[in-house]
Order: sequence, then structure tokens, then C-alpha cells
Amino acid sequence: MTEPKNTSRAQLSVLDFCTIYEGETPQASIQHSVDLAQRAEELGYLRMWYTEHHNMPSISSSSPAVLIAHIGAKTNSIRLGAGGIMLPNHSPYVIAEQFGTLEEMYPDRIDLGLGRAPGTDAQTLGRALRRDYNAAERFPEDVRELQAYLADKSPIPGVQAVPGAGTNVPLYILGSSMFGASLAAKYGLPYAFASHFAPTHLEQATRYYRENFQPSEVLDAPYVIAGVNVTAGKTQDEANELFEKVCFNRVRTMVGRGRYLTDEQVEQIVATPQGQQVLDMLRYSAIGTKDDIRDYLTDFQELAAADELMISLQGTSRASTLQSLEILADAWGTK
Repeated sequence: MTEPKNTSRAQLSVLDFCTIYEGETPQASIQHSVDLAQRAEELGYLRMWYTEHHNMPSISSSSPAVLIAHIGAKTNSIRLGAGGIMLPNHSPYVIAEQFGTLEEMYPDRIDLGLGRAPGTDAQTLGRALRRDYNAAERFPEDVRELQAYLADKSPIPGVQAVPGAGTNVPLYILGSSMFGASLAAKYGLPYAFASHFAPTHLEQATRYYRENFQPSEVLDAPYVIAGVNVTAGKTQDEANELFEKVCFNRVRTMVGRGRYLTDEQVEQIVATPQGQQVLDMLRYSAIGTKDDIRDYLTDFQELAAADELMISLQGTSRASTLQSLEILADAWGTK
């Protein structure tokens, strides 16, 4: 695996949740994801990743492979991947076939980030996905099995992933704890830390990964991707106002979980320990004008010891998200 290196300023990529904004349909959110990828490609971003979530009314990225297939046909060069596939929800063999197919369709453009969380609630996990609650315990073995299928070294005699075998789609271990850092270091794979929503162990995990990394056939040195939120505006006041709305909506979505909450109820929740815990998920957030964003991300890159920053654009509409994408590109000099 050859990763682009930048000894000074980290490469920028975008994590797209395929958000369904208020008043929109899933169809509109998918078209927005196409527009976002096309604009990111024009602006020089490295890659777009899509998340696997289920039973979330504001997110339509339940099938990353399908989204990637669609967006790949609408773009030309930007890398596309899952950030990630929640591997315990699936058979490694099926994921090898899916992403092997994508690699054949869009050669040298496909990434495969792997996580072990369910990406949904307990009801959906057990009854709708029919996932074994203990499936996550097999995550290390499942990663190895998937890697074998993609390398044309099937662990099952007479069984081959077609497409998939020999494509060697690049794998990335995702995580928000020491487990992912340890596994990525042991397997010699790149590591992506989800600090955009799980900030607690960022420094500890990335330090451990770098110090314990074991070179492998696919990667000879550690490679860290760190998630960070960005809300950019033409003025500081504009950015602050937008971010306040983002925080308000985050509390409403995560605490409400499908129940309608009035503005007054959300304001009351924000003042509670539960509300503050939700807001702390956004701890690593660059908010402000072009200069503010550049300065924040420069410091964050050093804090995270990151080779690449995976940007989660925080907005309340398609227009505000695209604006942040463009201001960030100007601030960081992506082209």
C-alpha cells in the first residue's frame, strides 16, 4: 500500500454521513453526496469515505458499497471508501466480493475502513440485522479472513472471492479506543481514529499505535488518520451561530432517538450532564473563518500526530456544508 506523505501539512479527506437535512428526502441527501464528492475532487481532497449506520432517520448511508458504486460513476479521480464497514454485521467473504467489485469498477480508487461497532441501536442489531451480539469478539479473525480473500489466499479450499481475489483493496482499522490502535499496530495496517465523535483516547491511542507498529507486507511505517469536525463561515459570528445550531441538533437527535423534543426540552437537556456528554463528542471542532480553521487544524494535526485529517463537515444544510468544504480547501491549500 502506498500512502501519500506530507511532512508538513496533512492531507485532507472528507467523511460523508449522507445526511438527510430537515425537510429533505434520502434521494436529496444522496444527490448532495454526489455534489459534495464532485466538488471535493475539484478542490483537491484526497478521498471521500462513507459511514455504515442503520435505523437513523437523519443518515442515509446504510449501504456504503452501493453509495460508492453510484458516486464512483459520477467522479473521476478522488478515492472512495467506507469509513467504515462494521465488519461484525457481515460475512468477510461478502465484503470481499463487494469491495472487490468496486475495485474492478474503479481501479486504484477504493479504500475499505473496518470497524467493530454495530452502527445502530440494540433493537436493530438483534432483531433486524440478526447479528450475534458476540460477533464483535471475532473482529481480529474476520479482518484476517477478509484480507486473505482480497489477497487471493482464501482460507477455505475451493472458495474464491470473485471479484475480489487479487485486488488487495487497502484495509484501514477504525477505532476510538486502545483496541483498534493495538490491532492496527499488530497487523501493520493504517489506523483511523474517530476523534470527530469519540475524543477521549486520541493522544493515547495514536501514540501507542506509532510506538508499537509492526511493518507488514502492505505498510512499512505507521500511518495515522484522525477525525476532526469543521464548521467554517465567512465571519466568526456566522460560524459560531452555525455551530450552535449543529450542537442543538446533535443533542436533539442523540437524546431524542426518534422522539420529538421541543426547543425548550432540548435547552433543558443541554444543561444536564447527559447533554454535556453529547456536546463533548464534538470536542475537536474547528470553528470560524479561513484563518481560524487553518490555525486550529495545524495544532490538531500536531496533537494527533496525524498523517491525514478526516474532516467531518458540520452544517445544517447542503449550502453550509459546501461552504465549509470550500473555505477549508482555501485555508489548507488542498490544490
